[in-house]
Amino acid sequence: MLGQATDDWRTARKEAARAEILRAAKALASETGWAGLSLRDLARRLGMAAPSLYGYFASKTALFDALFAQGYREMLALEVPRLPDVREQLRALAHGHVGFSLEDPVRHDLLFTRAVPGFTPSPESWELAQEAYRRALGPLLDYPGVRQDDLDLYTAALTGLVSQQLSNDPGGDRWTRLVDDVVDLLATRIEARRAVPAGGGS
Repeated sequence: MLGQATDDWRTARKEAARAEILRAAKALASETGWAGLSLRDLARRLGMAAPSLYGYFASKTALFDALFAQGYREMLALEVPRLPDVREQLRALAHGHVGFSLEDPVRHDLLFTRAVPGFTPSPESWELAQEAYRRALGPLLDYPGVRQDDLDLYTAALTGLVSQQLSNDPGGDRWTRLVDDVVDLLATRIEARRAVPAGGGS
């Protein structure tokens, strides 16, 4: 029993330290950008020797991978609405997507942009990203008239709006106020296709 308690305590302590390192890494990245993040600077911020970080993360890539996985776990924890109308479904998803990104711009950059040159998530972390995509957008394919290229257009448009907002009007709404317009354009495209009889009609 004593040995088990000691092991549990060590595990909990290590997990708490890892969580603190991830928190500090995000705070530092908000100042330097992900590409400028240095393990030496991160260790200094944490008040520890740089080599000690390797006891928690084997490399900078491992640190980025843990943050990438953490971000997608946070996305998977969000409630995903299921509405009968495709326009309303798209609207709810779009506002959720934008809110998630604006809530944490540093997380947005890591998850949705190529903020870290050369970084490739591990297969395990990439599967979390795919699971989040399937959970949020996969059910859209059940609506009549929706195709994969509609989902591609949705992700490109929403990510573009958020990136423009964060880059050019942080704290404002110049681009994010266009979310409903993007949704209406996409929904109208889907509805128009749905209205055409099979074979194109004539």
